[in-house]
Amino acid sequence: MRERFPAVYGRADLSAYPLKKRILIRIADVAFFALIRAIGATLRFEVSGAENQTAIERAGHVPIYALWHDRIFAATYFLRGRGIVVLTSQSFDGEYIARFLTRFGMGTVRGSSSRGGVRGLIEMIRAMRAGLPAAFTVDGPRGPRYRAKSGPVLLAKKTGNPILPFIVVCEHYWRLKSWDRLQIPRPFTRARSIFTKPIYVPRDADAKTLDEKLCELQSALDDLCRDG
Repeated sequence: MRERFPAVYGRADLSAYPLKKRILIRIADVAFFALIRAIGATLRFEVSGAENQTAIERAGHVPIYALWHDRIFAATYFLRGRGIVVLTSQSFDGEYIARFLTRFGMGTVRGSSSRGGVRGLIEMIRAMRAGLPAAFTVDGPRGPRYRAKSGPVLLAKKTGNPILPFIVVCEHYWRLKSWDRLQIPRPFTRARSIFTKPIYVPRDADAKTLDEKLCELQSALDDLCRDG
């Protein structure tokens, strides 16, 4: 499957960036990969709601994982090696994120709500129609924090695949002073990976139905944060 999507699972050309940024991208790529792998390998993962993921597979679909941006550290390690395609922004930050995600066996598509969004969505549709799962940090890339955006809902409508709201709840963690207040798990902490019920979006959904499904996604992720 990866051979069919070299642009998704490969690494982008950095020639458009000045030398200093090319160096920084490569350093950040290796540093974040090493940090996530080192801490992730110590986490004691427990899974809740696995039957929701199994139900999607039994129905002949693949999931659209949806999670908050502040949980991306632990989630990246937990979801590694599954060939999941992730939407990343067309930016300096998006480039090094895309590069370390490929090291964890994920694919990436460039685009965001602010830059290249339509092209990114088209590429995500194409990948999912070929049988690849997808993932969104639904309040990324720059917030507002904990405010779901419509990307997963539109992708679910176009592909017939369901959204799978998902969260990793770490018992102990550090919190950065970033816009998303990113959580960095403390080594050896307990990490609960929780899947809730999938959200299906009708292929003929109108604007009102899409809004309702977006509210449903928002509520599901809010409930995961509260209950987790």
